[in-house]
Amino acid sequence: MGKIDKNKLKIILAMLIWGTMGVFIKTIPLNSIEIAFYRSIIGALFIIILSLIKGEKWNKKDLKEDLKILIPSGIALGAGWVLLFQGYKNTTISIATLSYYIAPVFIVILSVFVLKEKLTRKKIICIIVAIIGLLLVLDIKNLGNLGDNNHLLGIIYSVLAAVFYAIVVILNKFIKKLSGSKVTIVQLLVSTIVLMPLAILNSTRSIISLDSLSLVLLLFVGIVHTGIAYLLYFSAVKEVEGQSIAILSYMDPIFALLIAGLLLGEKMTLIQLFGGVLILGSAYISERKKG
Repeated sequence: MGKIDKNKLKIILAMLIWGTMGVFIKTIPLNSIEIAFYRSIIGALFIIILSLIKGEKWNKKDLKEDLKILIPSGIALGAGWVLLFQGYKNTTISIATLSYYIAPVFIVILSVFVLKEKLTRKKIICIIVAIIGLLLVLDIKNLGNLGDNNHLLGIIYSVLAAVFYAIVVILNKFIKKLSGSKVTIVQLLVSTIVLMPLAILNSTRSIISLDSLSLVLLLFVGIVHTGIAYLLYFSAVKEVEGQSIAILSYMDPIFALLIAGLLLGEKMTLIQLFGGVLILGSAYISERKKG
């Protein structure tokens, strides 16, 4: 019992860390490509250093076997981060987060075509409810009253980020040999390689020109939001049942909404809040197993 509680606590802590990320992304004065690049390279280096300290060994045969999946999944990971960060920068953290959590809909759809899973009546209803929830979050009539942000564009970016997250989830199901931490290292390195030329071409300012606070925030995103949070999550998921993980995962958007409200004073209309409930509720039910 104690061991399970400890692992659940790790997942909750990871969700709390991820729930704060939007505030950091909005504060760092770099564009989304640059932030995603630095997150990838700092996170990769941090996990590699810990892996070396722990003396973890790599099997070249296993790496070669999984690499054909890790390359596209790493590209999708980086692309998803860029899009999500664009979502944060164009709309509120609350709206971007809730829009991003339509990802389970895309996971269900991709599972039908890629994994040949059956599209049940329950899943169809969940998809419809989630889409209705997204339309309510959009709340076109009141978008103009929510500030100067381009909310529609932010929602589009966040939904596209959800598509890429779903692609990563589906691709990861085909990874058979490597552990979670090793998968993360390779995906982060692939993301770094792909984003590097884009970050250089789209550079807005040199990293050395950032003030000390921005540098600390950027390091925090790479080390804590990526390295530590991923290690906490992957060290715990094997010890916690799937349904518990699904339930605990919804602490991420809840934390994000609370932090955005407390620190940034972000507000949502009642219609948008109800839409968020529909999105999160349908996502939870679609993942919930019988019994």
